Amino acid sequence: MLAHDAFSRWLGVQILEVAPGRVTLRMAVRDDMTNGFGVCHGGVTFAFADSALAFASNTGGKVTVSIENSVTYPAAVRVGDVLLADAEREASSRRLAYYRVRVTKGDGAVVALFRGTVFQTEQEHEVGRDGSE
Repeated sequence: MLAHDAFSRWLGVQILEVAPGRVTLRMAVRDDMTNGFGVCHGGVTFAFADSALAFASNTGGKVTVSIENSVTYPAAVRVGDVLLADAEREASSRRLAYYRVRVTKGDGAVVALFRGTVFQTEQEHEVGRDGSE
């Protein structure tokens, strides 16, 4: 999935761990991710958490899409910070699932608390000739 996700690649996302309904991502904050106050733009942190949601929720073989998300920012993120996003499914039904994403800095400080709801379609993930999805 990452090979076909140009935005997550632009963010510099690295996948550290994948399990059913769960993922851990890593990303380093760059100068071009800052806002007018010199801190990481909230949209970048949101997008990083959203990427974690996407990777975690698509571990089941069917295309799953986000239908509602919310985020809280308890601490600022600065250039050079290395972020980790841990996404985990908390509950699910036949077509809906609910995820929690916790984004932390290297020192363990929580910088974003993200909640996402996803819808599982009937569409299977396409496997490329090289075996990648």
